[in-house]
Amino acid sequence: MKILVLNCGSSSIKYALYNMDDSSVMTSGGAERVGLDGAFVKVKLPSGEKKQIMHDIPEHTEGVKFIFSLLTDPEIGVIKSLDEIDAVGHRMVHGGEKFAKSVVITPEVIEAFKACSDLAPLHNPANLKGVDAVSELMPGLPQVGVFDTAFHQTMPPKAYLYAVPYELYEKYGVRRYGFHGTSHRYVSARALEFLGMKAEGTKVVTAHIGNGGSLAAVVDGKCVDTSMGLTPLEGVMMGTRSGDIDAGAVTFIQKKLGLDADGVSNLLNKQSGIAGLTGLSSDMRDIENAAKSGNERAIIAEDSYFYRVKKYIGAYAAAMGGIDVLVFTAGVGENQTSMREAACEGLEFMGVKLDKEVNARTRGEEAVISTPDSRVKVVVIPTDEELMIASDTMELVSK
Repeated sequence: MKILVLNCGSSSIKYALYNMDDSSVMTSGGAERVGLDGAFVKVKLPSGEKKQIMHDIPEHTEGVKFIFSLLTDPEIGVIKSLDEIDAVGHRMVHGGEKFAKSVVITPEVIEAFKACSDLAPLHNPANLKGVDAVSELMPGLPQVGVFDTAFHQTMPPKAYLYAVPYELYEKYGVRRYGFHGTSHRYVSARALEFLGMKAEGTKVVTAHIGNGGSLAAVVDGKCVDTSMGLTPLEGVMMGTRSGDIDAGAVTFIQKKLGLDADGVSNLLNKQSGIAGLTGLSSDMRDIENAAKSGNERAIIAEDSYFYRVKKYIGAYAAAMGGIDVLVFTAGVGENQTSMREAACEGLEFMGVKLDKEVNARTRGEEAVISTPDSRVKVVVIPTDEELMIASDTMELVSK
């Protein structure tokens, strides 16, 4: 079975075509600057060769149409006909409380997803453009929605409710939803499989740390808490997002700078975090290099970043009554050895013993980075959200 995975953002379309007979990626790539001048598509072939193709992409339907043409292109295509595609799986960002698992997309599902757009005004409409484009270009082709928020729907009320008037939850759905759910679901399950452990009876903390970052507490394979909230702004410090901040500080800043709601949102989402503290960059590789060269603000930002990751690990260990496995994933989690070392430092009291030598040489690969006598297994598991989407899609359309 061949499954196409689409991830449509406001101005981008990422894609991957899977042969699910062996879960291999036949080709992948992405269209960027959709609706803008200078649009292009990057393509990665099975050989590892990469190509960049300039192409005018005024809107998402044209982008998906062009991607379809590349899949069957005589020179770089990997299939002879679009009829070889059995289904399309879509990354859907915010499913609210309506979707606790992946679903086959129907008119009813689309209407329910549209009702969640207030919670993700940039992402949900873009996700739907991808669905509409496929429906227009290949009518009748099965499509599946896989939701970023779904994995976190097992959280109990004590974890997801905010201490604001309850009517705000009832009327407007104001609560913690969490994000990166497809990644947390994949790496929590894969880590246990890698370690030869069953989900039942296990307590796992997953740390998805990239330019955006979140942690999750997973008991018996189910999420019981996560760091992101109503939006992806809450939680640990991120590349350009503030993470946790006193709401009183927000209104204070708003008054001092004379900002409206959109201005505050822009400041906290796009001008804060690592970039805001350092004034240098949102990329942790740049900050790590600057800190090594003695840049004081980079050193402070790096320390703050590491500290907040460690604080959430400790909080979730307390919430679960212990921890068996700690998983690092995503761009920073998989590759920045100093972050992993700093996040584990001082956690020996709860059974974390990092093997610093193994950690120092582990980048972007599955590995146990704790010592043999560590009570808590610390592992690096590269995330694969696209494979998770493809697997869900195959399972649902096979039924």
